[in-house]
Amino acid sequence: MAAGFDLFVVFAEMRTGSNLLEDYLNQIAGITCHGEAFNPNFIGYPNSTDILGVTQSQREDNPDRLLRTIRDKTDGLGGFRYFHDHDPRVLAPILSDPRCAKIVLTRNPLDSYISLKIARATDQWKLTNVKNRKDAQAHFDLHEFERHLGRTQAFQLEIMRALQVTGQSAFYIGYDDLHDTEVLSGLARWLGAAAEPEGFQTNLKPQNPQPLSDKVANYSQMEVALRTLDRFDLTRTPNFEPRRGPVVPSYVACARHPLMYLPIRSGPEQTVKAWMSALDGDGSELVSDFNQKSLRSWLQDHPGHHRFTVLRHPLARAHAAFCDKILNTGPGSFAKIRQQLVRSHGIDLPDDPNDPGYDLRAHKMAFEGFLTFLRSNLNGQTSIRVDAHWASQVTCLQGMSEFCLPDSLLRESELSSALPRFAETLGLTSVPEWTGVTDPHAERLAAIHERGLDKLCRDAYPRDYMMFGFSDFNAPA
Repeated sequence: MAAGFDLFVVFAEMRTGSNLLEDYLNQIAGITCHGEAFNPNFIGYPNSTDILGVTQSQREDNPDRLLRTIRDKTDGLGGFRYFHDHDPRVLAPILSDPRCAKIVLTRNPLDSYISLKIARATDQWKLTNVKNRKDAQAHFDLHEFERHLGRTQAFQLEIMRALQVTGQSAFYIGYDDLHDTEVLSGLARWLGAAAEPEGFQTNLKPQNPQPLSDKVANYSQMEVALRTLDRFDLTRTPNFEPRRGPVVPSYVACARHPLMYLPIRSGPEQTVKAWMSALDGDGSELVSDFNQKSLRSWLQDHPGHHRFTVLRHPLARAHAAFCDKILNTGPGSFAKIRQQLVRSHGIDLPDDPNDPGYDLRAHKMAFEGFLTFLRSNLNGQTSIRVDAHWASQVTCLQGMSEFCLPDSLLRESELSSALPRFAETLGLTSVPEWTGVTDPHAERLAAIHERGLDKLCRDAYPRDYMMFGFSDFNAPA
């Protein structure tokens, strides 16, 4: 064998032809496939007791032991078949190992779904003698098929991303390629076989060679149901926004109570923090400036803790970011970005935000320009960074998930009732008064609000509107 690989894995699913591919692989000199080595229900094959001396019990205790045994004790190049529901403990090690050859076997998911339904109905999973073939028809269930399709696609995407991140490539082979000798010979060469078989023979027979119309009892209903599937994902909202980290240093917690706030920038941060300080009630400062180590310690030291974050309507949040970071020229503002917006994006901003000439009409026009900029910025079409103060709230939450997600996702409009409920769960009888004033810029936004701003904001934040169900902005009366 060539020195390129020490091990191989066939990534597949049930009813994709993996038995047939294994049969062909085992006909290549110096290559041995050990079946479904990490199937949680058996080891290798349903009636096997071990693989190369490693029993199922030993594999359960230490899956890496079986992985090493297949690699080191197989005569030649050893491998196995791996499905999405096999032992997850070995997936990361094999995906990250460039010395493990990856073979990805695929099949039309509708064909594999129907084949799986028939196999379950007949309890016939292999066929070597046509005389023993059992016949049945499948009943198509759209929701069941969607789950099957989702699992298949999610597993394939997981494999593809892991290969991309680690700079590896795989040998992709389709179900229809399993009868192509040239493709199989190419696979043998790719694995480093010293010689290719003159031909590939098998005792396995196709179990259901007839067309789908003969295999599906409700074929006409299936045709209608499949029309509702978005095969090309036409409704997907493209996302070019850069990923964000969890921003742990921004998290704050009560000093006396197990309550933690995970802020999303340009939200009601100051009001929520003031309420939390009042909740402690003894003048203690909130615990802040966390790093991941100190945050872990806080979580461990406060059993029963509750973490929350607050969503703000995208239009109000964009307006707050504009007022605080762009229009403002004082401390904390983004002077360089402000200059770029004026110079490169044509936004007319006053030198002094308190200039009497900067009236509501001028403010509305400048904010419209900022919303137009946000659409380009969040789509990766500008040289200006996507700052946390106007990054989408979906992306901010995804960043939080890299460390810990909030237990509660509150809306700004719910805070007057939700925060006192938190206090009650902590056993407090004295609840701080809620001012209800969370956005100092709300009155100004209400004065300029019109449908055109809603349209611009939806264009900038389509995922926030879709994922969180925001409707058009309702200006406070």
